[in-house]
Amino acid sequence: MVSRTVLVARLDSVGDVLVQGPLVRAAAAGADRVVFLAGPAGAEAARLLPGVDEVETWACPWILGDPPPVDAADLAALTGRIRALAPDEAVVSTSFHQSPLPLALVLRTAGVPRISAISVDYPGSLLDVRHRVDDDLPEPERALSLARAAGFDLPPGDDGRLAVRRPLPELRDLHTGGHRGPDGHQCADLAPGYVVLHPGASVPARAWPAHRCAEAVEALADAGHRVLVTGGPRERELTAAVAGARGVDLGGALGLAELAAVLDGAAAVVVGNTGPAHLAAAVGTPVVSLFSPVVPAARWAPYGVPTVLLGDQGAPCRLTRARECPVPGHPCLGSVTADDVVAAVEKVVSA
Repeated sequence: MVSRTVLVARLDSVGDVLVQGPLVRAAAAGADRVVFLAGPAGAEAARLLPGVDEVETWACPWILGDPPPVDAADLAALTGRIRALAPDEAVVSTSFHQSPLPLALVLRTAGVPRISAISVDYPGSLLDVRHRVDDDLPEPERALSLARAAGFDLPPGDDGRLAVRRPLPELRDLHTGGHRGPDGHQCADLAPGYVVLHPGASVPARAWPAHRCAEAVEALADAGHRVLVTGGPRERELTAAVAGARGVDLGGALGLAELAAVLDGAAAVVVGNTGPAHLAAAVGTPVVSLFSPVVPAARWAPYGVPTVLLGDQGAPCRLTRARECPVPGHPCLGSVTADDVVAAVEKVVSA
């Protein structure tokens, strides 16, 4: 029996990769091997997706926000890597504002015999399946519709929600930026039921102001919640300031799998439109979404979990895709108060 390999490509960030979960599981149901081609920021997320057998990483000069230069030798090396993988077909997933055609050209040059993608542009001979969709579909549904157009579907019993590989890491020995233990490290009470607040965002325009985050930690603690504050290695100063004396600072303490485990134990997650929002959805945890309308919530709100959306969705920055807030005072999120967050947490927890 001939083994069938499918290459799934999504070349941007953590959240963009996580919302491909239903597509990947559909491809895995019809293939013997799924190889995920990811960008450097999304590779760790790709490894968390059920159905992915291998991950290849490549920095794409026409997708990434801080792109590398176009380099002929790099493109030739990628072509060689794809040829060595010998996929029987490829499914190229993109956001609505991205074109799949440059990558389709590389894949075709590498000998991939069948390529499927969503494209508003005429693809010529670059695509075998040119799929077109309503742009207001939630991103997971948009991606799954592409899988179905390519001939793949979810296996029986799969509800189409986001998911991660389990079991997740044990957190008993996690050292954190919170209470100091006997060894001088800081440690946290990780018994389930806490609230996670994630103040950072990969795009500054989507971040709730730090002083508001700190106020929310205080207000949540006043309401009786244990609050864990999460962030990446470059966000330690931010998470320490936000956690203050009453939150537990986990800044820089977690890889993506460990963050998934922390979110999995939370009663609710307070987060902007950034990767951890989709990671929370993937572990089934309710989300209070501090959502800047620079991209549409209809496409990018947390999928498949109880969610309260906070932020002015009609603000002047609406649909600009701005990376830096174009409006003085960041009104779309600056108007959200700590009391708003506490009320939203109570709502999603009760849901």
